[in-house]
Amino acid sequence: MKWQQVQDAPESVYVLVLAPGEDALAEINGFAREQALGASQVTAVGAFSRAVVGWFDREAKEYRRIGVDEQCEVLSLLGDIAIGGDGPTAHLHAVLGLSDGTTRGGHLLEGRVWPTLEVIVRDSPAVLAKIHRPDLGLALIDPE
Repeated sequence: MKWQQVQDAPESVYVLVLAPGEDALAEINGFAREQALGASQVTAVGAFSRAVVGWFDREAKEYRRIGVDEQCEVLSLLGDIAIGGDGPTAHLHAVLGLSDGTTRGGHLLEGRVWPTLEVIVRDSPAVLAKIHRPDLGLALIDPE
């Protein structure tokens, strides 16, 4: 991954360009931890050689995995970065375009980059924390 900071104040803006074979979620989380990001917005476009998105089953309190075992376009990747139990953590949703024009979408669980993923990260000076909610089975941003 290559990156550049393109704006410093009042909010920091970074451009990340991921390379073929990189794991999108691992790279974005690693960058967030290295930069100590605390309240960021993430957008991206590019493509994956394969991916897994998830649909949250609220009764089971877990994600149902939806595999995409083919080259797919990242039509939209949106999310946030907030402080979780392991430090800054990305929560990303993706819409993936398939070769027949259909789409798959959901919570991004895995994404193997090919040939690139172009990511914009806008970090505010605030800090947001994700708090685990056992009643929901999820860690959600707590604005207080």
